Amino acid sequence: MGCLMTHKPYPRYKKSGIEWVGKVPEHWESKPLKRIGQIKYGIGEPPQYQLEGTPLIRATNVHEGKLIEDGMVFVNHEDITKNRIFWLQVGDIIIVRSGAYTGDSARIPNGYRKSIAGFDMILRCYKDDSKFVQYALLSKYLKQDQIDLEKLRAAQPHLNAEELGSCLFIAPPLSEQLSITSFLDRETSRIDTLISEKERLISLLQEYRQALISHAVTKGLDPKVKMKDSGVEWLGNVPEHWIVASLRHVLLNIFNGLTSTQIDESENTVPVTRIETISSGIIDEGSLGFIKIEEAKEEKRLLVGDILFSNINSLNMIGNCAIYLSGREIYAGMNLLVLRPNLSTVDKKWFYWLIRSNLFRQKVESLAKPAINQASISQSSLVSIKVPIPPLSEQLAISSFLDRETSHLDTLISESRTFIDLLKEYRSSLITAAVTGKIDVRGFSPVGSERESAHE
Repeated sequence: MGCLMTHKPYPRYKKSGIEWVGKVPEHWESKPLKRIGQIKYGIGEPPQYQLEGTPLIRATNVHEGKLIEDGMVFVNHEDITKNRIFWLQVGDIIIVRSGAYTGDSARIPNGYRKSIAGFDMILRCYKDDSKFVQYALLSKYLKQDQIDLEKLRAAQPHLNAEELGSCLFIAPPLSEQLSITSFLDRETSRIDTLISEKERLISLLQEYRQALISHAVTKGLDPKVKMKDSGVEWLGNVPEHWIVASLRHVLLNIFNGLTSTQIDESENTVPVTRIETISSGIIDEGSLGFIKIEEAKEEKRLLVGDILFSNINSLNMIGNCAIYLSGREIYAGMNLLVLRPNLSTVDKKWFYWLIRSNLFRQKVESLAKPAINQASISQSSLVSIKVPIPPLSEQLAISSFLDRETSHLDTLISESRTFIDLLKEYRSSLITAAVTGKIDVRGFSPVGSERESAHE
């Protein structure tokens, strides 16, 4: 990642006239985006979607300069008023005009099928290289310092053609645009490959982490131990000396949280849990809610070792859980069950790892009853699930092993995510440096004779 250091600056610079950009190469110019091409709107409200037909590109198909085909929908263009259709061409750039991803953009790549845009805007370049313009739209000087400021002027993120067109674009001569885009194509491709490799590593580490947990809580740590048929399909064989019993066998109590309306924190409030509180597997004290102190009930106060469990949620969120360990005064809030293990016979961390295992979660999901927008599992169904119960000494050994091993894996995952963040930051800095002339890449020649450009 040393390209910013190895490339020299241009020999002569001038003031760009754009405060946040500073100086640009002497022979470059600045102009509003509306002067480099045509800005059009998509069709707006589309006709009914169908299984095939004309691809309709939506904001969900636009991601950081790339067109994503996953989730692509299709329409019959005959159902659209003819004067509303603006057929997309290779090199056209889609710019998201509203919602969380306002200002994000993607260029129609070479060989893409004839398609139309939905609610978003299309920028069709006249003479400038559309790939260079796309990189500029991803750069800090244009995306963060101009477009993001424009989109926040409304109550909700929004961008119109006038606001987009007023953003200033720094334009080198066309020959330099081609050199810069070829350079960025190569360098960002290398960075993207590294990011993909790290993302794959994270996925493998997460899979291994889950497999490690599930194996430890159902098979134990001794590979030579004699096994027996558990009599439970989802468990298979378990160590011969382990007990197999329903979950209620290890519980002291199970109960729902308080249903009081949550309010802002004040002197007369106490913290309560929310769905967001359990997203990381431990109680996230930064996402607690609050209720009036007089509405708190002592029997709903959490004890160390309690497991907060999501039993009513979307199906892929059923089974989310977190363990309470801090000892801070916190009460169980609505939409979460509290599973309180009998700590006289059960190790709290072993119990946590059991509930958090993929095998247990899959069993919960199989028993959950789907409904509109959510699913649920009853207390009676939950506590009836058969689980393997090792002797307390083995529970302690398993929890210690998993604490140690998952901590190591979590460190590797965290380091990989940090590296990905650094790569993305470097990618963004490299793009900005190249499209604003902070580095001179004119010596970089495009490979091959064919070149995608605004003239395609």
